[in-house]
Amino acid sequence: MVEHDPAQPVTRVAAGELGPSDPTPGMARQVALHTEAMWSGTVDTEAGAVSGWHHHGEHDTTIYVVSGRMRLESGPGGEVAVEAGPGDFLHVPAGAIHRESNPGESRSHAVVVRCGHGTPTVNVDGPAPGHGPT
Repeated sequence: MVEHDPAQPVTRVAAGELGPSDPTPGMARQVALHTEAMWSGTVDTEAGAVSGWHHHGEHDTTIYVVSGRMRLESGPGGEVAVEAGPGDFLHVPAGAIHRESNPGESRSHAVVVRCGHGTPTVNVDGPAPGHGPT
């Protein structure tokens, strides 16, 4: 069981204090906080950019789109696509191989929170091929 300290103070990370984090080609991540069990920060993707394939290990990830458009491809062969815009939330399950792109005409900006343990981003070659009808 995790011990909690009720006297632990609340902290603040100012916008200008975020730093570069775990790179994936095509994306610019900034980390705000990284503890043993949680990672939070932002991600910016330029219009028309497509990230490399990656997963987030043992971390479940929630993405809140602040501005622009985001498209995530995942599933067998990367054949499942979900698009989101401002105000939308996305969930990326732990271990799900995916890539992000920006189908919009302006840079996208999103807030990311990952809960889990281990390395927060693992770049890979791509998802396993789909298993369609034979």
